[in-house]
Amino acid sequence: MGGYDQLKRRTRADYPYFLEYRTRWSDNDMYQHMNNAIYNFLYDSVINSYLFEFCGLKPDSSPQYGMVVHSHNDYFASISFPACAELGLRVNKIGNSSVTYEIALFEKGVQQVKSVGAFIQVWVDRDTGRPSVNGISQHVRDGLQRIIADNNQSKL
Repeated sequence: MGGYDQLKRRTRADYPYFLEYRTRWSDNDMYQHMNNAIYNFLYDSVINSYLFEFCGLKPDSSPQYGMVVHSHNDYFASISFPACAELGLRVNKIGNSSVTYEIALFEKGVQQVKSVGAFIQVWVDRDTGRPSVNGISQHVRDGLQRIIADNNQSKL
């Protein structure tokens, strides 16, 4: 994913997929900025939005799904209600049954990245809850390849 200083220099051009989120009053904590738990909620939302739209994931019936096994976040600046957040998504690594996502949160109209986080999912079989023997399905893998960090051009 990169070191702290490298992550702090991320720009929108580093991410091929975006989802917009209008912050809510209830997203703010007692310090008048978005609570750290909301960041993970938003990261999960942008990943799943991409999986639904481009990888054919159907939460109630897909034979596989991604289970989050690790997440972390680096914070660089605050965002708070009533700002509009723009969440950028890319894939940094695809393994046999795991995916490492990188997510950046920007404030609409502001160049500086507010936070960069990572989620690692292990794709499991719905019936067993265990990592898929054959790995991530080809259809999902193809969708994830469209936003892999090594690709300079988005294929969306």
